Amino acid sequence: MSAPKILYTESVKMASTKTLVAAIEALSMAEKREVSVVGLGGKGSSLSSSAVFSVANGSSHVRIDSAVLDKLSDNNSQSLSSTRIAIPETVTLEESRAFLVALLNRLLLSHSKIRPVLLTSLCETLNRSSHLDSQSLIFDVTAEELAAIEKFTVPAILDGISVIVNHSASVLSTMADIVAALSCEATRANASSFNLMDSGDGSVAKDEAGVASDLRLMLNGSKLVGKSDCDAESEIPKVHGSLREIVRWVHSKMRVELNSVSKAGSARVYANVMSALASALWNLGESSYSRAKSNVNSMSDDSLKSALVQMLDKKCPKLDGLKIALGSLNGLAFEDNCVNSIHELNSCLGLVRAIVAWEATAAIVSLLGSESIAEALKEGCEKTQPAENSTAGTNGKNANVGKKGEKKKKVLGKGTTVILQHINERRKKMVGNIVESLVLVEKWGDFFPSFLDPKDPECGILLDKVKEVLESNESRRLPKLPKGTRDFAREQMAIRERAFSIIVDVFKRHGATALDTPVFELRETLMGKYGEDSKLIYDLADQGGELCSLRYDLTVPFARYMAMNGLTSFKRYQIAKVYRRDNPSKGRYREFYQCDFDIAGQHETMGPDFEVIRILTELLDELNIGNYKVKLSHRKLLDGMMQLCGVPPEKFRTISSSIDKLDKQDLAQIKKEMIEEKGLTIETAEKIGSFVNEKGPPLELLSKLKQDGSPFLENDSSKVALKELEILFKALEKAECINKVIFDLSLARGLDYYTGAIFEAVFEGGQFGSIAAGGRYDNLIGMFGSKQVPAVGVSLGIERVFAIMEQSQANQAIRATETQVLVSIVGDDLSQAAELVKDMWNAKIKAEYMVNKRVMKHIDRAKESRIPWMVIVGERELNEGIVRLKDIEANKEEVVPRNKIVEQLQRRLNGTSS
Repeated sequence: MSAPKILYTESVKMASTKTLVAAIEALSMAEKREVSVVGLGGKGSSLSSSAVFSVANGSSHVRIDSAVLDKLSDNNSQSLSSTRIAIPETVTLEESRAFLVALLNRLLLSHSKIRPVLLTSLCETLNRSSHLDSQSLIFDVTAEELAAIEKFTVPAILDGISVIVNHSASVLSTMADIVAALSCEATRANASSFNLMDSGDGSVAKDEAGVASDLRLMLNGSKLVGKSDCDAESEIPKVHGSLREIVRWVHSKMRVELNSVSKAGSARVYANVMSALASALWNLGESSYSRAKSNVNSMSDDSLKSALVQMLDKKCPKLDGLKIALGSLNGLAFEDNCVNSIHELNSCLGLVRAIVAWEATAAIVSLLGSESIAEALKEGCEKTQPAENSTAGTNGKNANVGKKGEKKKKVLGKGTTVILQHINERRKKMVGNIVESLVLVEKWGDFFPSFLDPKDPECGILLDKVKEVLESNESRRLPKLPKGTRDFAREQMAIRERAFSIIVDVFKRHGATALDTPVFELRETLMGKYGEDSKLIYDLADQGGELCSLRYDLTVPFARYMAMNGLTSFKRYQIAKVYRRDNPSKGRYREFYQCDFDIAGQHETMGPDFEVIRILTELLDELNIGNYKVKLSHRKLLDGMMQLCGVPPEKFRTISSSIDKLDKQDLAQIKKEMIEEKGLTIETAEKIGSFVNEKGPPLELLSKLKQDGSPFLENDSSKVALKELEILFKALEKAECINKVIFDLSLARGLDYYTGAIFEAVFEGGQFGSIAAGGRYDNLIGMFGSKQVPAVGVSLGIERVFAIMEQSQANQAIRATETQVLVSIVGDDLSQAAELVKDMWNAKIKAEYMVNKRVMKHIDRAKESRIPWMVIVGERELNEGIVRLKDIEANKEEVVPRNKIVEQLQRRLNGTSS
């Protein structure tokens, strides 16, 4: 990495000392005000970005832990040379001071033979103010100290500038959200894009949902938003959420680098994260500039609008300039000259901050208008329902007047009201009352940047106010689901119940009985059964001396149940939730249902395997989710293949786990994993690659593998597998389901307990992956008892099936209830409804009732819930002892005697004529 040479000996002129000294003199007031102290070197201490930032801006002093200094010794026997530490001319005062803090911290962490006098001299240099001169950065150092300083200089400069960028970007991220909320009200934007919820399945980014939630709180109660659609407002969650995510990433990397003693990798780390930040800042700047324009265009007050246009053109940074500046800061630029690139990024951050400040100016001027409007707002704030008169946008004329001649009120959000009141009050104290439009706008434009500048006290005050607003409204913040879980609405539950009904019917058709087991097991029961997937088991806290875990699947608990009860034969099904500490994605959750069918006990060879696969095809056919294929292989065939390729037996299971990823990764990636991570030779990995490419129709591929000269015939394990597969394939052919099966040698199934045939059903739509899987596990039950009981089973991943069913029925009206009749009492007599609906319930008719004076309310209810029949009783019907029976779909009515209505309904519901 090329970087400026910043360490000089006495003979070299220090070019930028004057810049640093002059800047440090500007901090002389720090001695006259109370400052905090940042401790360095303490046991277990770590340096934070905020601490470095506060020292860099003179609001904190540095103090080295005395215990650290006591451990060091001044070795005056070593020769000293006078050396200057120079700061590049391009860097700012705060970047320079941040660099010195980072350098001092690295020297303390390095355990090099650094004398206390050098450390205290650096500390004093940071804490001094106006009486510093150019000689203050000249130090007498030993050869070892010089080497340490040379080693850490560039990393410390990267640390220092990055701290400023990190802290400033973090503040900007929060402030940009507040400004965006004000813009939404200024433009009367549609706030529906803020209705995001983190569903936990990876479909909504966490930070996008967080931004949307904060804006909902700020705009809660606003009567201005929701009136117009605008791209600049609708993209706020995505643009601001991306910035929030990257700022958090930068902060995480920054904390590690700031407390590191290694110089290796710093430039590369910073290049990666700062490149991402540069992209996020461009998106924010572009989005903010667009909203600033929208804020101006939304105004109808010509004088204010003209003034805003002039000021934006004159003082707001242009997007072209920002694009050029940020565009030069690509990954290569960072790698080639990381110090200068991050310094330039800091400058670009200032440009984006200025754009956001002008967005805020345009929004606030649009909302406040003239000083009289600001006064109206102030009065309204005191009542929590702020009122603006209509002076803004009408050149002082009362265009918006209520029916009684009162000025129409405009209600802002509860959060934006507090923020706007605070900003307006601070502005009045600083710039006074101004009505003239151009001056008003210019003063706002000069004043507001202080709120966005992390160095300005006004920024800290506003941040505290924002925190107060969000925390005070926390009760209004919508709760969220844990990641990887989801709720099911009534329409979704209707689909689930229908699917479960089909599944249970198929299972019972094959003679299975139901079983249920606890949702958690002893941890020792689950561990050692799932291979590399064991890391996904959810462990629970120690309760009563027992270590428990949530069940990972239903198969191991079934095996434990068989062994505990001494059973040797059982055909069972179970539908229940299981839990995996996995990364959520579409169709992949941390809590989900599995539908298991297992056959345990001694049976004819491959008989249970055949029946389980037949059951799987019946399930998927009757669920009608679309085209699918059942990939099938055999663990003994896989083991034989690995023996033929030269894989050591102790690596069979871990290599199986790698092969099992071939549905998600290409063969080259799998080979790389087997070689670099799991220690196979290149030759062995290549052999495995040649075998796992084999797939095709079952009987055809089986015939190929059994040809004379086939290497599989030379292996005992493979020969057993081929014989069993031949029996299985013939049975599947006779059962007319072999056309759904693909013989695939790349199928491995990563779980350790499989011993024979293995299979996996895949939806051919391609986007949901595996939807069911299973296989033979002859040794699992024996792990828990003295008897080995062979078993085979299948597990249907019902969540993915639901996702497919929901997607296929997305445009269809789904009936959430099975209600057959709506008893409609036109009036307010609940007792009439109770008597009539009681007769329906006693007759086992699915009925609901409604009491309301408006007939259309009843009809709307029936149509919305898709209830086919209505029994209507009004005052006339009650007096005459009749009811009106209405067919909703046919839109026909007939009169039925009150005492005959149940009989008539039963006939119609059973499909017989009256």
